[in-house]
Amino acid sequence: MKSVQIFSKDYLEYCKKMTSAQIISFLEDFRNLHLSKGKPKSRLISIKIPEIMLKSFKSKAQLSGMHYQTQIKILMEEWLKS
Repeated sequence: MKSVQIFSKDYLEYCKKMTSAQIISFLEDFRNLHLSKGKPKSRLISIKIPEIMLKSFKSKAQLSGMHYQTQIKILMEEWLKS
């Protein structure tokens, strides 16, 4: 059974203010995320992370037997599904 999504009032107000182009872009991104066939294309990004946080994250990922970048992708995917 799928969980029920509950949206905050702030988020619903934000959605009401979206332009048609923003709605179309969101729907297209959602479709691509959930309906893509095969391995989806990846894009290299650059992000600044405090050194101690990155070091701790890498250590925890290594203890779990996982590459830290893979763990970042898993966390992003879980957040998008929630």
